[in-house]
Amino acid sequence: MRALLQRVSEARVRVAGDTVAEIGEGLVVLLGVGHGDDDAIADGLAKRIAELRIFRDEAGRTNRSILDVAGGAIVVSQFTLYADTVRGRRPGFTDAAAPDVAERLYERVAAGLREAGVAQVGTGRFGAEMEVELVNDGPFTLWLDTDPTRGP
Repeated sequence: MRALLQRVSEARVRVAGDTVAEIGEGLVVLLGVGHGDDDAIADGLAKRIAELRIFRDEAGRTNRSILDVAGGAIVVSQFTLYADTVRGRRPGFTDAAAPDVAERLYERVAAGLREAGVAQVGTGRFGAEMEVELVNDGPFTLWLDTDPTRGP
């Protein structure tokens, strides 16, 4: 799985003009699911996201997790995180998981954040055209990849 985390002071997701998720302080998690991802990987990623110390403490250092600040999260399915842009001018998406697998694991990550105690967890709408609006706090953006042989 690949996740792009953006620490936000506020965020919302709209589908066809309707707000489907909205938070104040917290994280927007753009989540891509690849071939070979499974329940254990989704559970581990949710735990990792919940426990990452990326929020400021009283001294301004990044020593607090989303749990510590009682922040919210919005998880948005983002198959384009698996785009192959090596050749040509049109990205390929063959590394992304099939929609039925991706949707199930995307929902599992959101459920894992809830189970970990994240105060408020919303989601986009799987497969829909969405508008994601956010105020990136910092800016602070992290890339997580569950395959240790990839990623920055």
